[in-house]
Amino acid sequence: MHEHGQPPTQTAPSRVREASESSGRPWSGLTKRHYGGAAVAVWAVLGLYFVPTEEQAVLTTFGAIADDQVTPGVGWHWPWPVGEVHKLKVRELKRAFIGGELADEANALPADPLLSQFLSGDQNILNVRAVVQYSIAEPASYLFRASNPDLAVANAVEAALERQVSTRAVDDVLTTEKIAIQEAVRSTAQDLVDRHGLGVAISTVNIRSVAPPPEAADAFRDVASARADSARIVNEAEGYANDVLPRARGQAQQMLLASQGYRERRIQEARGDAARFDRLAVEYRRNPDVTRSRLLLEAMEEILPRLKKTIVDEGGNLDLNLVRRQGSGRSALP
Repeated sequence: MHEHGQPPTQTAPSRVREASESSGRPWSGLTKRHYGGAAVAVWAVLGLYFVPTEEQAVLTTFGAIADDQVTPGVGWHWPWPVGEVHKLKVRELKRAFIGGELADEANALPADPLLSQFLSGDQNILNVRAVVQYSIAEPASYLFRASNPDLAVANAVEAALERQVSTRAVDDVLTTEKIAIQEAVRSTAQDLVDRHGLGVAISTVNIRSVAPPPEAADAFRDVASARADSARIVNEAEGYANDVLPRARGQAQQMLLASQGYRERRIQEARGDAARFDRLAVEYRRNPDVTRSRLLLEAMEEILPRLKKTIVDEGGNLDLNLVRRQGSGRSALP
C-alpha cells in the first residue's frame, strides 16, 4: 500500500514495457518509408513495355492519347492507373465472314440459313457467303472509334453486298457479275469504314459461294440446263451458218460469173451471126442462084452427118436385114 501524499512508484514490468515501446518507434518509421519507396520503385518498373516487330502500340495518359504510333522496341510509359499501353498486330490480316462461316473452315460453327439470304434485283432469294480480309491502318482509331470495330467492318461489308446484289438480276449474280460485285463491295465498304473513322484497310472481298435456296435448287438447275441447251443450240446454228453461208456465197458468185460469161458469149455469137447474115445477104443480091446452091450444100453438110441414112436402089428394093441391123445399133452403109 502507498502512503497518502506520495506518488505511486512504477513497478518493474511497466518500466520494461515503456522502454521497449520507446526503443521501437524509430525502427517502425524507417520500415514504412522503405515499403513506400519499394512500392514506388515497383510501380515505376511496371511502366517498362516491349512492342514486338509485327505490332504497334498506342499510349494513353488518364484516358487521353499520348502517342498513337509507337514503333517496335522497348520504352517506358506511366503505369496503370495513370497510363496504359495498347498493343495491336497491325500486320496481321483479319477475317470476317458474311452470311455465316463456311463449312470448310476450321472450327466452323453451324450457320443460320437466314444470315446468308440476299434479295436480288428481280426479287429472287440467293444464299451468298463471303469472306473479307482487312488489316489495321490507324491503331488509335481502331481502338477508340468503335466499341467493336470487327463487327462494324463485317456490318459495312454486309450492307455493301446487299446493295450490289439488290441491283442485279439473279442470273448475273450466279454467272458473270461475281468479280464486279466483289470489287464494288470492297470499294463501297472501304468508303463506309473511312466515313466512320474505324482505322481499317480492307484488302479483299471474296464471294465463296452463291446458290439458290435448297427449296428452289431443282428449279434453278432446270433453268440453268435449259439455258445451257439454248446456248449450245445457238452455237451449233451459228457454226452451221458460218459453214454454209461462205459456200453459198461462193457458189452464187461462181454462178454469177458463169452467167456473165454465157451472156457475153451469146452476144458475141449473135453479133457474128448477124454479121455473117449481112454478108450473105449482100452476096445473095449479087448472085442469087449461086448463093442459094452454096447455102443448100453447106446446110446439107451440117445436117446429113447427124442423120441415119438408108439408101435404096433405083428399083425401090430395100434390104430388110440392113434395116434391122441399123435398128439394133449396128453400123449401116453410108
